[in-house]
Amino acid sequence: MASYKLNINGQSKEVDVAEDTPMLWVLRDSLQLVGTKYGCGIAQCGACTIHVEGKAVRSCQLQVSQVKDKKITTIEGLSEDGSHPVQQAWIEHDVPQCGYCQAGQIMTASALLSENKSPSDSDIAEAMNGNICRCGTYTRIRDAVKTAAKNA
Repeated sequence: MASYKLNINGQSKEVDVAEDTPMLWVLRDSLQLVGTKYGCGIAQCGACTIHVEGKAVRSCQLQVSQVKDKKITTIEGLSEDGSHPVQQAWIEHDVPQCGYCQAGQIMTASALLSENKSPSDSDIAEAMNGNICRCGTYTRIRDAVKTAAKNA
């Protein structure tokens, strides 16, 4: 076990975990930040997406030892009150069905919009590729990303 001081959602957090512990489990088990979901465990579904230094990253395959001294944002840190433009667009377009993948979808979409303020349909498809929605709300996801881009 090692002690890691992490910058999570703008706050300093300290955890004692093995160096190869995936960030997903640090967030969920050690810090009780359960908005980041476990989906597949092999970085293929996107449910566990977080931001590391503003980039969308799959937390299930990211070891805690790889993120020390880096800024980490989870779905809980995107906005305190759900007012982030992507979150608002998700509501406006009634994106969630079961909702399980939505934290990862929102984190991926918000990372895209931080880099590309006016993404095309192909930009959105490329960025969101790999974020699996079992309910198939991909058209609503694309529309919500477009709305969030206009409102950001």
